[in-house]
Amino acid sequence: MAMLYRLAPFLQWLPELKKASILRADIIAGITVALVLIPQSMAYAQLAGLPPYYGLYAAFLPPAVAALFGSSRQLATGPVAIVSLLTAAALEPIATAGGASYIAYAIMLALAVGLFQLALGLLRLGVLVNFLSHPVVLGFTNAAAIIIATSQLGKIFGVTVDKTAHHYETVYRTVLAAIDNTHLPTLGMAILAFVIMIALKRINPKIPNVLIAVAITTILSLYIGFEKREIIELNQLSNKTFQAMVSSELNITNEVSVLEQNVTNAKLRYENLGTEFGQNDVRVIAAQQFLDNHQLKLEQRLKASTAVRKEFKNLRFQRSEQSNTFYLEGQVPEDVVVSPDIWKMTTFDNEGKLSMEAGGRVVGKIPTGLPAMKVPTFDWAIISQLFVSAIAIALIGFMEAVSIAKAMATRTRQRLDVNRELVGQGISNIVGSMFQSYTVSGSFSRSAVNIGAGAITGFSSVVTTIVVVITLLWLTPLLYHLPQATLAAVIMMAVIGLVNFKHIKHFWTVNRADGAVSILTFFLTLAFAPHLENAIMIGVIVSLAIFLYHTMKPRVVTLSRHPDGSLRDAELFNLAICENISMIRFDGSLYFANTSYFEDSIMEKVVNKPDLKFVIVDGSGINDLDATGEEMLAQMTEQLQQSGIEVLFTQFKKQVMDILWQSGFTRRVGTEKRFFRRVESALDYAWEALDDEHEVDCPLNIVCQLEKSDERTKTPITGIRRWLHF
Repeated sequence: MAMLYRLAPFLQWLPELKKASILRADIIAGITVALVLIPQSMAYAQLAGLPPYYGLYAAFLPPAVAALFGSSRQLATGPVAIVSLLTAAALEPIATAGGASYIAYAIMLALAVGLFQLALGLLRLGVLVNFLSHPVVLGFTNAAAIIIATSQLGKIFGVTVDKTAHHYETVYRTVLAAIDNTHLPTLGMAILAFVIMIALKRINPKIPNVLIAVAITTILSLYIGFEKREIIELNQLSNKTFQAMVSSELNITNEVSVLEQNVTNAKLRYENLGTEFGQNDVRVIAAQQFLDNHQLKLEQRLKASTAVRKEFKNLRFQRSEQSNTFYLEGQVPEDVVVSPDIWKMTTFDNEGKLSMEAGGRVVGKIPTGLPAMKVPTFDWAIISQLFVSAIAIALIGFMEAVSIAKAMATRTRQRLDVNRELVGQGISNIVGSMFQSYTVSGSFSRSAVNIGAGAITGFSSVVTTIVVVITLLWLTPLLYHLPQATLAAVIMMAVIGLVNFKHIKHFWTVNRADGAVSILTFFLTLAFAPHLENAIMIGVIVSLAIFLYHTMKPRVVTLSRHPDGSLRDAELFNLAICENISMIRFDGSLYFANTSYFEDSIMEKVVNKPDLKFVIVDGSGINDLDATGEEMLAQMTEQLQQSGIEVLFTQFKKQVMDILWQSGFTRRVGTEKRFFRRVESALDYAWEALDDEHEVDCPLNIVCQLEKSDERTKTPITGIRRWLHF
């Protein structure tokens, strides 16, 4: 039965649904989460660079699958802001957002992330998530929230700019465009959505403020004709010169398509010839030259096309009310009556049809019905480019999921299996990719809504999936007029809570190194955007380097007897030390990276004490020992022995003693004369080997210290000869 529960965790809570109260609570919670998920999923898909309805596909099966095969009962899985941003960051360098290739790569990425998470879970390697330290994640999350919010400015103000190599440059261009060309109806729609969500949240957080904002702005968009878009013929442009420019651009576009195909074929031919004849063959060199020439032509055509299209986007038109002819603004004849709307060219196809816009942008037509099942294409060339991004998305997405899952498990007193949760998240991404879903993860906000609405079992997520199915089958026409500005407002509202500089300040207060890592990751994320994986990798490397630095130089302290009877750091408490006996404690695991440091510290103390006879190593702080550490202890013991200094070991832990026994170290040095369970026993051995008078005045003798304390306090001393020696 235990194995069955591991394979199908939902069998544990399925019988609980027989209780009407539990079933009713899960149904209500599932519907409540769905009302938040549906608009959020469309907004997050837009953030990921996908058509909004792909968010509904991501909200279709993944929530139910993750609940059925994960260990958390209340975790709400689906599209989330951080993962959507990482998806866009991974795909934009290799494909055009929203295009067919981009969508295919997004689905492929979801499959790769799912396979990686599933492998980690099955191999019980959930501990790898710990490599993403909390300071790194917090610094990244704060910066990512700012990037997400600023990426929506174009949709808030109704302007479009070409993306640059750096996100901050794109934001700067967007702000400049907004200053001159803000579309006021779009801005007004966004402000209305903000006002509705903020007001309702303050009135009652349980009110589905996102859904209400979506409903009101969608109805308003339909009523006022928010979307004004027309498809026109080339001859409807009044300016003949401009018609020729568009025709020329169409020719360049067709030429680019041919060149792209030629480059693909040339690359394939070059690779095949290289495999068959080697890189130095004449035919391979000729094929490489042919490929380089075509790539250069393609780059030139793309550069020219980008420049022309940028000019087209900046042009403004007015339409004649009589002839439906479009005139460039400022070139309208005096006898022509034009509408007050300002039109802009957005796209044009190979047949010469132009798409003109004068209003705000809406979601548009959403395909009715469920996504068809289709196995994603697995292109190894693309996967190799996305490998690092897939790992980053898998780990960060899961870390977000497991954080909220742990919090809820503490609240509900349910057991959370991190590896089982990895399996659930992995399967949800794999199954989702089969139905055109991009990468999903556990959501902070929707999980909070789920448990707050009274969810008891994972059936609530199944109910959420059912509501999404109903939406895809019958309700998608209602979403046509949903303004994209509203979705941008939804995204901004969702991520604003992720900005939390107080935690970074807290890290700085607790540990300057952790605070520095968090701040470094924050600024690197902003600087590298949209290449976010670089900032994460550097943050992880720096945090690991700091950890290694600390373990390479742990505390090595000389102990002496404190007046209260305890053994403490002699330097820190300004205690007297014994010239014949040096007691040293090593606070850290003894392994290859710090053995030299430990040995050097011992030797330094030996050099500074010419009358030293005994070195007592207090092993209470050593938790582990490797082969290098064992070899160093053996060599050091022999060297000091040859110098007339005897090394004693005390308070070593069982796991360390086991290693010393198995290696033969204890047999070589002798357990009776070297190893002691208690510090006092080691001191007794040393004192007996020295002259009788030494023990009385030794700074390591507790009686000596208590007598000195008694001289200061004038109180009598009673008790045993040496405290704790029994």
